[in-house]
Amino acid sequence: MPNRAGTKGILYPISRDERFAFARHPPSSDLAFWIDWYWIVRWDLAGQEPRTQETIPHPSVNLVFEKDASGVFGVATRKFTRVLADAGLVFGIKFRPGAFHSFTASPVSDLTDSSRAILEDFGVDDRVLETEVLNAESDTAMIDVVERFLRAHTPEKDNTVVTVNSVVDYIVAHREVTRVEELARQFGMSTRMLQRLFSRYVGVSPKWVIRRYRLQEAAEQLSGGAVADWSGLALNLGYFDQAHFINDFRSLIGLSPAEYARRARSKIQ
Repeated sequence: MPNRAGTKGILYPISRDERFAFARHPPSSDLAFWIDWYWIVRWDLAGQEPRTQETIPHPSVNLVFEKDASGVFGVATRKFTRVLADAGLVFGIKFRPGAFHSFTASPVSDLTDSSRAILEDFGVDDRVLETEVLNAESDTAMIDVVERFLRAHTPEKDNTVVTVNSVVDYIVAHREVTRVEELARQFGMSTRMLQRLFSRYVGVSPKWVIRRYRLQEAAEQLSGGAVADWSGLALNLGYFDQAHFINDFRSLIGLSPAEYARRARSKIQ
């Protein structure tokens, strides 16, 4: 299975800074069918300037716990920007692509670019669960709380989730795949069938997922150092030409690849 974790999706990955901590933890094996990972962000910027953190979201639903702001968050189709100030803690549960469909009665596309109360899908009081998670004394203790909660609400396994993740993993592993038609043929589906499947289970189109992972890969490479061969990078990511890659990157990130690379290097130095 291709690695979808690491720092992929995090723009300008933060270097060592004791005022900011970001961690990802795997789920227990019995929950791995539904959960990709747990993520935890802590910051203490008291007396410091606020910090802007940006991410390119994955094609996944997240259940997020934050004081007075907990909820179920659908796939975000745009770059996510958050200003961090003072001190704070956020705990997130990142579901595998398509897996949240098993926990809700509605198409996952209903959640795209939006959020709703935990109560709506799980029937529990958001504030009570939020307090229990955020008051836990360690990462391990918080994970214990959410895993008890998840086990109490575990649905039947849906084999369609396996199919969805096979498609997503194929997209990640095969950069040469750029067209939904190619993907549909690979998995023995019609294009329309694949599109309907992704709308109901993932919340976004397969074309969107292809483009999102290509741009995550580009941002990660650009954050790691200078890229001398822009045309080669575009081709390696499955783009037919450099101009198309630059336009896609700019439309999501708000900067050209070269501008992003310069800014990423300046933040690391």
